[in-house]
Amino acid sequence: MAKEMKDEKEKHLLQKLHCSVKNYDWGLPGRVSEVARLARLNSGSQLDPEKPYAELWMGTHDSGPSFLGSNKGGEKLTLKKWLSQNPDLLGEKVLQKWGCDLPFLFKVLSVAKALSIQAHPDKELARTLHKLLPHVYKDGNHKPEMALAMTEFEALCGFVTLKELKALLHTVPEFAQLIGAENADLVLRTSDQDDEGEVKAVFQAAFTHLMSANKEIVTEEVNSLKFRLHDESKVRQLTDKEKLALQLEKQYPGDVGVIAAFFLNHVKLAAGEALFLGANEPHAYLSGDCVECMATSDNVVRAGLTPKHRDVQTLCSMLTYKQGSPEILRGVPLNPYVNRYTPPFEEFEIDLCILPQGETVVFPAVEGPSIFLVTTGKGMMNIRVSQKGHEVTEGDVLFAAANTEISIISASKLHLYRAGVNSKVFQP
Repeated sequence: MAKEMKDEKEKHLLQKLHCSVKNYDWGLPGRVSEVARLARLNSGSQLDPEKPYAELWMGTHDSGPSFLGSNKGGEKLTLKKWLSQNPDLLGEKVLQKWGCDLPFLFKVLSVAKALSIQAHPDKELARTLHKLLPHVYKDGNHKPEMALAMTEFEALCGFVTLKELKALLHTVPEFAQLIGAENADLVLRTSDQDDEGEVKAVFQAAFTHLMSANKEIVTEEVNSLKFRLHDESKVRQLTDKEKLALQLEKQYPGDVGVIAAFFLNHVKLAAGEALFLGANEPHAYLSGDCVECMATSDNVVRAGLTPKHRDVQTLCSMLTYKQGSPEILRGVPLNPYVNRYTPPFEEFEIDLCILPQGETVVFPAVEGPSIFLVTTGKGMMNIRVSQKGHEVTEGDVLFAAANTEISIISASKLHLYRAGVNSKVFQP
């Protein structure tokens, strides 16, 4: 009897999950989408090769729950409900800080066309927006996030420097037109030696003027940009940003986001590089596959490149207007096989493990829960080195309870990702 109870308890420590898929129209079609491939392997679902598969959600979010894979027959048990029944699996500190829920949401994204120009509010603003517009801002939490590239991955993130902004006024007449003559003059008269607050105020005035421009005028300027660049491409090489503007115009004709893209840094990540996005920072994912982790929230303030609700006033007033290229994270090696990506947020961190065939790696016990995602290869995942565990293969997603040491032996070259609560939360 004691052995059966021990076996049952140990079975709880590592659970396979079946995960939810989102078919947003910006996703890659099923035949080339990493989300589609992993979703089919994860739950055996039939896929439409032409339908967009945008996101695979791994966690306890009500909008895209994960279910226990071991639950046979009857109603499917969500991870969230199971954790509310077994709160000790989250660990004492996580339970005290966030209650009976995962504080993070783990995803895979497959991006075919640009997502909206957006930002996520900090906690204070999130609470205010939720109170004022609960049907749009559905919770009072912040939503910092990190994208770790699986393939080459492109995004817009943060504002360009003052020097780059001045150059735009000379090289992109449509941009100059839409920020207005007064703001253009102000930009040209501003210097890096000026007070930081003054420089930010200049950026805010120019960006707000652009994003608030009359739709007909915006359409006119976007069309003007398109025809001018097509003509100029016959006699010169277009810049990356100009090529991007033409690409965005095809995806979202006449949208203010086509011009707004010039205001933002165009970031290209190689596989294994990551970008973290704090509160009130403008960004838009453009293309590629990534794993993403974020605080569990739905709060997004949008203002361009989207058919969804736009809240231009809120977006323009909330941004930090910090200038310059964002920091690219390349991870810190924990051992020969595992790199850790640690953002400056409490809710999460990501580990990337690339394990050659026949090798073993140990993920030491941590005081919080983890979710593992296998994307390539196969192997054996054990709760302890001596215990029989789970055979794992690509598409498998597993929940690991707090205070559980995991060892993995690869049968073929294995790629896997682990999301967990930021280790700094558990430091004394």
